[in-house]
Amino acid sequence: MSSLLVTGGAGFIGSNFTRYVLENTEHTVTVLDALTYAGNRSSLEGLPEKRFQFVKGSVCDARIVDELVQSHDVTVHFAAESHNDNSMRDPSPFVQTNVVGTYELLQAVHRHDKRYHHISTDEVYGDLELDDPEKFTETTPYNPSSPYSATKAGSDMLVKAWVRSFGVRATISNCSNNYGPYQHVEKFIPRQITNILDGHRPKLYGTGLNVRDWIHVDDHNTAVLEIIDRGRIGEVYMIGADGEHNNTSVIELILTLMDQPADAYDHVNDRPGHDLRYAIDATRLRQELGWRPRYADFSSGLQDTIEWYRAHESWWRPAKASTEAQYAQAGQ
Repeated sequence: MSSLLVTGGAGFIGSNFTRYVLENTEHTVTVLDALTYAGNRSSLEGLPEKRFQFVKGSVCDARIVDELVQSHDVTVHFAAESHNDNSMRDPSPFVQTNVVGTYELLQAVHRHDKRYHHISTDEVYGDLELDDPEKFTETTPYNPSSPYSATKAGSDMLVKAWVRSFGVRATISNCSNNYGPYQHVEKFIPRQITNILDGHRPKLYGTGLNVRDWIHVDDHNTAVLEIIDRGRIGEVYMIGADGEHNNTSVIELILTLMDQPADAYDHVNDRPGHDLRYAIDATRLRQELGWRPRYADFSSGLQDTIEWYRAHESWWRPAKASTEAQYAQAGQ
């Protein structure tokens, strides 16, 4: 049995990872989370107390980080400021959490010779043209386009440098857009689902032609576990499920699955710095580690997600009004 330190474990992907690990392995998990607006303690309710511990704190706090890293076998670093729009308004928290926080973790895993896995994003590679036959691979040059993606690119580079310079036992994964339970209502898919549940028309940014490569959060997390267990130290693995869809098709599918007319949505102002298309080539992950997504059918995964939000209004309701007020102020 291994002990895992999961940073950002009260956030969307981190909380799902924590739940998956505790439900499907014998590992113990300690979550370190600062509980900023995107962290929700209730996302971790009902977990087994004998194998789970929660610590409120920041990855930028060197003392807490050092103590926790030393006492765990593996550190899995999910903690990140991750909303592009917020990074345009105020880049400072993104530099602190994404860059300084990663530095503190790397220093600690180096001091104590611990295994480390770094969660990153496909957004570090910039974007692709709609008709580009290529996809992002592990050798695609970095070309970030926002303070968010730039700070994530910087954190990736720190990991690579600590592997090469200090022999840190680390791996990196760059994943496409996640969807599923416990995702904050500011994000595209839960925003549309909860708008419909509230009797409001969903909102489509700009032309709706922007393409994202969607993956269910559980598929992301099974891939992360495979990489931690069997991935080659120092390597980067792309995580994707061949789920390319433009925003128009996603919003129309959500409406259809929720028994609404497919055209019952409103166009709103486009997001600033809205990348055109992301697409992941996960060949290395599939060939080396034999990983396959369970939710290969996007419609099925989306239906499950809709049902989760329908059944968990008490979880998402507290953040809904303030989130929509911010979007209204931006004409979105």
